[in-house]
Amino acid sequence: MKILFADDEPFLQDLMRTEIPRMGHQVTVCPDGLAALAALEKDSYDCLIVDLDMPGMNGIDLIESVKERAADTDAVVLTGKSSFESAVRALRAGAFDYLTKPCKLVRLQTLLTKIKEKRELNDKYKAAKYQLERAEGKTEIVGQSEKIRFVKKMVQKVAPTEAAILIRGETGTGKELVARSLHEHSTQREMPFVAVNCGALPESLIESELFGHRKGAFTGADNHRKGLFEMANGGTIFLDEIGELPKNVQAKLLRVLESKEIRRVGDSESRQIEVRIVCATHRNLEEMVVAGEFREDLMFRINTFEIFIPPLRERSEDITLLADHLGRRILPRRSPDEPLFTDDAVDVLGKHTWPGNVRELANAVEHAAILCDDLPVGVNDLPHSVLSRRESYRGGVSLLEPMTLKELEFQAIKQSLERLEGNKPAVAEELGVSLKTLYNKINQYAQLKEVA
Repeated sequence: MKILFADDEPFLQDLMRTEIPRMGHQVTVCPDGLAALAALEKDSYDCLIVDLDMPGMNGIDLIESVKERAADTDAVVLTGKSSFESAVRALRAGAFDYLTKPCKLVRLQTLLTKIKEKRELNDKYKAAKYQLERAEGKTEIVGQSEKIRFVKKMVQKVAPTEAAILIRGETGTGKELVARSLHEHSTQREMPFVAVNCGALPESLIESELFGHRKGAFTGADNHRKGLFEMANGGTIFLDEIGELPKNVQAKLLRVLESKEIRRVGDSESRQIEVRIVCATHRNLEEMVVAGEFREDLMFRINTFEIFIPPLRERSEDITLLADHLGRRILPRRSPDEPLFTDDAVDVLGKHTWPGNVRELANAVEHAAILCDDLPVGVNDLPHSVLSRRESYRGGVSLLEPMTLKELEFQAIKQSLERLEGNKPAVAEELGVSLKTLYNKINQYAQLKEVA
């Protein structure tokens, strides 16, 4: 932990400079309350150890001031005045515990261990809540095709190691699902799993979101804040669409991977972290390196081991299994022996090319679940995009009518958005453009506002 120690006794200052690092923590020592308050304005700390009576500002006022700025900072009062009243005042101010002078170092070490364990439990709770909010169901890689069995085998082999993993595959193939499976089969399974969509983070806030910031680091930074890397400390962080990171953030990420340290935006000191990195992309990083869009040294750093997830069209034998698995999560409870789909519906699902992959299939099953009045799901319950061949969409544009290239581009984007139900990453993949390019194209056409 990062600890701030404030006491006006020089002997105790020197003692804590030596002993707290021996206990496994970083320490900043201040001679009085005002100096401690100044240090807290510049940096954030996990734990505060303060003398009750100090010149300038006493320990109680300091704790109350800290709690207003960073409520999750734990505080311990250290004083020579052992009294019930002072203990009550400290606890009411928000102190974690109360120690009297002279205090044995072993007692202080025990107390710091308790605080550290409490903070770890709190981090696990926050991470579990974060994961629960993002969860899309039980982590299970569904399929019996040869290609998906190979993916399962690779997950089992590499998960217990510390290797950095790069997951490749088209949009919607289930890269986050594989990342979660890697975490759940790893030695860090009891620690946090934090998923980050790099393409969805505003460029101006990416560094703050990933690494955190201190109060006052920029306009709107009203409090100290942990970044996603700190939330994942001890566990796994999944960086989806890693190819969308700007070059300046790529450089900072490389430094984190090499040093295992992060620095919050505006902080003067680094913090040690121990995080398993799993990255994913649907883009060709090698081509991006040649084009100068992605750092070659970072690419080598994140892909110690690669796992490729095949698109759904290359494992058509898994479509029925996946549809059944997804359907039983949404549709009313039914015996495993009773089919959820009619034979005709299964035939239609099997013949569709699924450009949006498993994500598109999940949307189609949810659509059918809403429409069907009774099980099993029939053909007419399936969305129009599944019932229609892709060629029928091409027929929607008459080649006899003269059209500009921009108009043709407009039609292609509009039809893809409609067919893939607004799933922009899947549309970008289908049209062969980057997600940023797609957004720029959409913004160029006022006609697409209702669709987008």
